[in-house]
Amino acid sequence: MVSVILLAAGKGSRMHSDKAKQFMEIDGKPLLYYSLRTFDASIADEIILVTGKNDIDYVREEIVEKYGFNKVRKIVPGGKERFNSVSKGLKACDKRNKIIMIHDCARPCVTNRMILDSISGARRYKACTVAMPVKDTIKIVNEEGFGIETPNRNTLYQIQTPQTFDRKILEEAYERLRLSGDTDITDDTMIVERYLDIKSKMIEGSYENIKVTTPEDIRIATLYLSGK
Repeated sequence: MVSVILLAAGKGSRMHSDKAKQFMEIDGKPLLYYSLRTFDASIADEIILVTGKNDIDYVREEIVEKYGFNKVRKIVPGGKERFNSVSKGLKACDKRNKIIMIHDCARPCVTNRMILDSISGARRYKACTVAMPVKDTIKIVNEEGFGIETPNRNTLYQIQTPQTFDRKILEEAYERLRLSGDTDITDDTMIVERYLDIKSKMIEGSYENIKVTTPEDIRIATLYLSGK
C-alpha cells in the first residue's frame, strides 16, 4: 500500500507574486490541482497534503472538496524547511502503508507512468527518484566564479520528483537527520544517502516534468498541460 506526501507549503519567492505559486492558476485551475488530479487517479492509497498553516481551510474547501479529490486523507501544516514538511507528512501517513512517495506540487506535469515506475522501483531497490540526464555541460566553479572542473555529463542527472522509498528506510533516515541537527538538505534521496549510505535508483522521468519556480515556468507548464 502506498502513501503520497504532496508538498504544497512553499512561498515561491522567485515568482515575484503576492500569491503562493501552488495557488497560481493555469487554465483557470490552481497549480496544486494538477498534481492532485494525477495522484488521485493513480493506484496510490492515500494522499497526505502538506500546506501552509493559514492555507489549510482554503485548500480543503476550494481545491480538495471543490474538485472532489477523494484520496486526500489529511491536510497538515508544513514546516520551516522542505524536510520539516516531509517529516510532518510522514508522521501523518497510514501506518499500514509500506511505500512512501514524496512529490512537490510545483511539478504539475507528473504522469501516471512515473508513479507506477516509482512504486515498482521502491519495491525492488528500496529507494528511487524520478530523474533525467542533463542536457548541458556542467561546470564546477570556485568562490571567485571561475570554472575549475567539468564533470562527465554522462554521469549527471537532474533530480525530479516523485521520490519513493520503503517506509522503514525513510523513517530511520529522518530520525537520524533529526538527531544530527543538519539543515543543508535539499531532497529526500540526499537524506538516505547521507545517513544510511543507501543509493537511490534513477527512474526515468520526463523533461516536461519541470519544477515551476519562475514566471517563465508557468508559461511552459501551461503549454505542457494544454489539453490534459
